[in-house]
Amino acid sequence: MTQNIYDNPDFFARYSQLGRSVEGLDGAPEWPTLQAMLPDLHGLRVLDIGCGFGWFCRWARQAGAAKVMGLDVSERMLERARATTQDPAIRYERTDAEGLALPAAAFDLVYSSLALHYVVALERLLATLHRTLVPGGGLVFSMEHPIFTAPSAPGWVVDAEGRRTWPIDGYLKEGPRSTDWLAKGVIKQHRTIGTVLTLLLSAGFTLTHVEEWSPTDAQIAARPALAVERERPMFLLVGAQR
Repeated sequence: MTQNIYDNPDFFARYSQLGRSVEGLDGAPEWPTLQAMLPDLHGLRVLDIGCGFGWFCRWARQAGAAKVMGLDVSERMLERARATTQDPAIRYERTDAEGLALPAAAFDLVYSSLALHYVVALERLLATLHRTLVPGGGLVFSMEHPIFTAPSAPGWVVDAEGRRTWPIDGYLKEGPRSTDWLAKGVIKQHRTIGTVLTLLLSAGFTLTHVEEWSPTDAQIAARPALAVERERPMFLLVGAQR
């Protein structure tokens, strides 16, 4: 089972204070890039894996989706999503992506934001998503960049001359990594970019977009703290088609 750290009260309280938790999609700097990767949603059936507070589910409906299903392992996240959603075309369900079962050809688009790096059985999940998409259906997702999931220290290291480095430990050694992010012992699954892309191809997907995300000049001008994201990619964004 996926580690359900989001139902840890202390973790949830801290997570709820993040910019992307308070501002929604507008608080996620990578959102404009992800949005540009999406197809026209009018009339589409959309599935959101790791829907959290339901921000994307509600946006998808506003963008014209016919119906949206949001799945998450966290009951606390889903409680917040349900409390802020008044739309019968949006349905939320608690489920673990590790053993996800979905009907064939049930969705036109699968979306996932920063959830797949928690999944142990990613190969199985991708096969399930391929099956549940209609021919020509799309998969768009973001995950923590493998450089970010393989650090040897929790953050930047500054040498004696004041130079910052992002330490990488065992990049080619895949598997679970424990990190202290908002709480101690958060488990993420480290995979190389090559492994992630090969799993997609093996599941039958055709790649349409791969991007190691970086903030734009305009974003840095508006939020100078984002400049550090130019020094190493934090997110990997991928688009694929069934």
